[in-house]
Amino acid sequence: MPVPSFVKKVRIMENSKIKTAIVTGASRGIGKAIAIKLAANGYQVIVNYANRAHEAQQVVALIEQAGGRAIIVQADVSKFQEFEKLFNIAEKTYGSVDVLINNAGVSKLSSIADSDDELFDHLFNINVRGTVNGLNLAAKRLSQGGRIVNFSSTAVATSTPGMGLYVGTKAAVEAITKVFVKELRGRQITVNMIAPGLIKSEMFFEGKSTEQIAQMEKLSPLERFGEVGEIADAVAYLVSKDAAWVNGQLIRVNGGVA
Repeated sequence: MPVPSFVKKVRIMENSKIKTAIVTGASRGIGKAIAIKLAANGYQVIVNYANRAHEAQQVVALIEQAGGRAIIVQADVSKFQEFEKLFNIAEKTYGSVDVLINNAGVSKLSSIADSDDELFDHLFNINVRGTVNGLNLAAKRLSQGGRIVNFSSTAVATSTPGMGLYVGTKAAVEAITKVFVKELRGRQITVNMIAPGLIKSEMFFEGKSTEQIAQMEKLSPLERFGEVGEIADAVAYLVSKDAAWVNGQLIRVNGGVA
């Protein structure tokens, strides 16, 4: 299979303890790039997927091809017991969980006037409940000094029409994260947020016309879409020792669009 440009050979971690990271929604797009990036940095990775087993297996294959360690675990993060399975398997396989990346999410264009209960539940269950499930478990089971990265969206800042419910889910994640940071006092765990914008990924392109995509590409002052690997680089920084004093922050990785 072709190797993405952001795949690097695994390097030894700076300390003797090999750390373990759970990356939700890691079968494609940004989650895939994050899983591969963390594996290249020496982490053992739990590659979570909901429905795309074959794609998740390909992610693990790429990691192993580069000399890393990873396993796939199917789980619907909106269901607490299934999210708990991620921690159970990670601890059984690798001993502990040191990093949680709450990346799993869904998006769908719809005006608020055209939305319905089904769309509301779908977006809030995965984007909000899924994140809260992870935080609930991490509060009890993440290693001392661990790292958590949650995902918001630049759409919260731009108030993009047609994304009202989606923006609502991400605004909720931002508010919840700010509180959660303070609830972890004494654990030496940092909790930060990434808000991507205009990133070339499967999720971004879904439901958008060719004309919409062409218009969006020019919105950034850099006049291009971002790459999934650029989001992974930001996540890698936040989970590193270099970011030990970065806590409770929202980083908009969006090329200056907002």
